[in-house]
Amino acid sequence: MAYTDDAVKAKLSSLNETQESIVSVAQWIMFHRRHADRTCAIWLERMRETTVNKRLTLIYLANEVVQQSKARRKHDFLVAFSPVIAEASATAYKGATNDVQEKIRRTVEVWNQRRIFDKPIQEAVEGRIIELDKSRSGKKTGLLGGSLFSGGGSNASAPAELQPLIPLQTAVSKASATSNPALSAATAEYDKLTDADRPTPSPPVYAARLSALLKTLSSAETAVAESIKTRQELIHGLEDLITINRASLEKEQSQLTTTTERREFIEKRKREVEDAIMSGKSAADTSQPAADGTPHANGRTTSSAEPERPQVEALTPPPTESLTPINSPKFTATHNPLTDTNIPNGDINPHSSTRPSPQPTTSTPVYLENLPPPQTTPSEPRYGATSSSDPRHGASSPAKKRKLDAEFEGFGAGEDAMAGLDDDVAELLRAESGGVV
Repeated sequence: MAYTDDAVKAKLSSLNETQESIVSVAQWIMFHRRHADRTCAIWLERMRETTVNKRLTLIYLANEVVQQSKARRKHDFLVAFSPVIAEASATAYKGATNDVQEKIRRTVEVWNQRRIFDKPIQEAVEGRIIELDKSRSGKKTGLLGGSLFSGGGSNASAPAELQPLIPLQTAVSKASATSNPALSAATAEYDKLTDADRPTPSPPVYAARLSALLKTLSSAETAVAESIKTRQELIHGLEDLITINRASLEKEQSQLTTTTERREFIEKRKREVEDAIMSGKSAADTSQPAADGTPHANGRTTSSAEPERPQVEALTPPPTESLTPINSPKFTATHNPLTDTNIPNGDINPHSSTRPSPQPTTSTPVYLENLPPPQTTPSEPRYGATSSSDPRHGASSPAKKRKLDAEFEGFGAGEDAMAGLDDDVAELLRAESGGVV
């Protein structure tokens, strides 16, 4: 079948929802890809004129054509459908049942996932559908529990600075999608009526065609003017964003210069401190010139004399003799008859309170009487000649003993020791003492 407008309309009229019908019509349309623009224009007219139930089938047909064209890398229909796909999708979506709308949204989702159309065209399609959803009260905008489209039409992830530009870009995409097909149709009608090779129709017919072309051109002019207006608004928004970023750029460049100068200053100060440490100067001495006028490595002066090495305490412990206090008594080994192993056992007094060591030792014990007298001075009265508490003389000194003898002298002399006692007690005491008392 040759390609004509009537042939395209006949193919679209015979289209149904079966896969065989959609595939066969899509193959015939793709075979005549030289007439892609004209086919898309007729397809859009059919979309506007047909019933709501038939519009979903036309969307499926366009989906088959554009996906096959994308797979075969034949971009004729991709370019031809781009200006009209947003309006056609909105036309099919508007007034449809919830089931049909869900299928259309699923188709648009596939276009987004497979990147069938360019991003502005895809955003224009999704924007038109979102506006229709918002116009209906109680309509959910989510798709299968998620967002409407997989991030394609959502601007939640965009930076805050770009949020004002998103509506402007969406408006530009809508205006372009509306103006391009109107301009294409007006250009085609104009070329047809002004073609010199074609015969001129009768005046009434020619006047009617000119009137129709005038309306088409007027619509195209309005659409293009609206597209220009929205694009200018987008440019103004971009210029404002550029102005803000230029001011921020100048501020950051100034901050960079200041930070660089501070870093260089700190590096210089660090080198000065390190040079001062290597030359043996403290942090306070680095600001004072040296006495001999030797210049620092940083321009100041420092002393050329090497500092003395610090005294380090030896780790070896001192000898034990150095810990003995001054004037300490020196102990000498003396002979002790009680511990002498050469004395027979019979010579030791059994009533003595001191017992020899059961096991002889090699060292001789030192007793208090064997200690030498302490070194005293005449000013110390505690060990004087009249002291009665000298430990070398036991519990009593000779002066105290003479005093006690003088006090008790004559005590009991010439008297009977048993006087005043009972006779039996006195006799018992005399018997026990052997008559000594």
